[in-house]
Amino acid sequence: MRTSIATVSLSGSLTEKLTAASRAGFDGVEIFENDLLASPLTPEEIRARCADLGLSIDLYQPMRDIEALPEEEFARVLRRARHKFELMGRLGADTVLVCSSVSPHALDDDALAAEQLSRLAGLAEDHGIRVAYEALAWGRHISTYDHAWQVVKSAGHRALGTCLDSFHILSRGSDPKGIEDIPGEKIFFLQLADAPLLAMDVLQWSRHYRCFPGQGGFDVAGLVRHVLRAGYDGPLSLEVFNDVFRQSEAGPTAVDARRSLLTLQETVGLAAPPAPAPPTGIAFAELVTPDAAPVSAVLGALGFTRTARHRGKPVDLWQHGDARVLVNTGPAERRDGTRLAAVGLESPDPAGAARRAEALLAPVLPRRRAPGDAALEAVAAPDGTELFFCATGRPGLPDWRADFEDVAHPSHDGEPRRVDHLSLTQPWHQFDEAALFHRAVLGLRPQESVDVADPYGLLRSRAVSTDDGAVRIVLTVGPAPTDDTAHAQHIALATDDVVAAARRYRAAGGTPLPIPANYYDDLAARFEFADGELETYRELGILYDRDAYGTFRHCYTHTVGRVFFELVQRDGGYRGYGAANAPVRLAAQHAVRGFTGG
Repeated sequence: MRTSIATVSLSGSLTEKLTAASRAGFDGVEIFENDLLASPLTPEEIRARCADLGLSIDLYQPMRDIEALPEEEFARVLRRARHKFELMGRLGADTVLVCSSVSPHALDDDALAAEQLSRLAGLAEDHGIRVAYEALAWGRHISTYDHAWQVVKSAGHRALGTCLDSFHILSRGSDPKGIEDIPGEKIFFLQLADAPLLAMDVLQWSRHYRCFPGQGGFDVAGLVRHVLRAGYDGPLSLEVFNDVFRQSEAGPTAVDARRSLLTLQETVGLAAPPAPAPPTGIAFAELVTPDAAPVSAVLGALGFTRTARHRGKPVDLWQHGDARVLVNTGPAERRDGTRLAAVGLESPDPAGAARRAEALLAPVLPRRRAPGDAALEAVAAPDGTELFFCATGRPGLPDWRADFEDVAHPSHDGEPRRVDHLSLTQPWHQFDEAALFHRAVLGLRPQESVDVADPYGLLRSRAVSTDDGAVRIVLTVGPAPTDDTAHAQHIALATDDVVAAARRYRAAGGTPLPIPANYYDDLAARFEFADGELETYRELGILYDRDAYGTFRHCYTHTVGRVFFELVQRDGGYRGYGAANAPVRLAAQHAVRGFTGG
């Protein structure tokens, strides 16, 4: 189906919005009236600009406070409408959105509403225009889609139909199944938006917290299925009011929007991009650093060994069992410090995973590849992290380890480890985009978003993972766009005995993150421990959590640049990430940073 986006969903001037929509691959746009009024272009110039960009103008919106008015008020409405219809003729738009009235002058009279909407539709038809009537969730007398449809049906005018808006329908808890009773030809337009599930005034909810389908808590796909069964064949159009999107660059937001519609179309059976091939593990995590010594010291204390060196690049492979960390000193600048720049994802079908990523608009990254280097596919996540699709040690497929030469090294100390999870901090304006990207492109399942108390604000976090937990990634966004602490990333390493691992780390010269004594006093009040157990945790800086499935013990290293490590022990099927302990960890990291000046 054709796709469209309302210009109100993007930031910038009208010209910037149209360009971004076209480059993202949209077929059309809804022109929001305020964007037109603020544009220096004439309606004819806007029409020509859209044509040059390959965009149709699918809707002009909104016209407000139209129906069920005293006659003298409605006469003024018709005068206003005549001017707008003439404007739409110059613009080349043939459908106008009319929202149910919120005017204090509107009467609770469905017959009058139908009669006046019919007269409006007659005037519109004279100008070659259709009227799509929409129920606002906060409409004064008409606030549900089925009520709006009954008024349209009663009016009985061929130029009058209904506009269905997923936010207005789902935010009120209306059952969308009744949409199937509306003839498809009378559904003139469909507007789509998702939203997080919030308990707040619906108008404020709508104006500030809408998001693209797949980024919130509404069953937008279920609603679209009902609309399709009704016989609707118009565009799928996004109308999203969101404070973050209004401040973000129009280009990336438009790509995010388009990806959401591609994913939605796949979900409802309208499109078939390459099938998802969820990753089966973490092949490696790549750290970029201007100075390998500090991070090498931490890795050594954690039991990692430098096992190989890249043949043509300044990249070392450090390994401990199935946990592999690449230390790259090539592209880093000193001001950037150490950062987690790339992740290798074990894939059952690396080429297929790359094709799906490209189909869902993930930027494919060019690679400087020397003759003989493994042919790896890589794409960029929204935060810029490079994602490589790997097949480690599988016959017939390129193995990234073939690019490395073994170096002499001692045997591993302690139990083999693997990566339990990665934590990637997102730019403040791309958190929802990142969650959708990892779900749609990589096939990871998102968990509920949680808020964590940082000493300087709230940190938002959302985990995405495979069903079996083989790949877990925690996406976080800091308390403020300018907060440097929001850039911390970490690699969590799974261990069967975190106490023994923590002791080895300290004995090897590692510096654990110091945890306040007050935390352990609180643990003693909340849980019962075996004799000496809590004292051991206090000594080693180990934190503790418990859920309905099991227990979680974990501790942290000090931070090198923007990266720190975590040792974790999951017992009994624990499913979380120790979120209850995050405020303590964050406060401790702030304290260390303030003390050391680092």
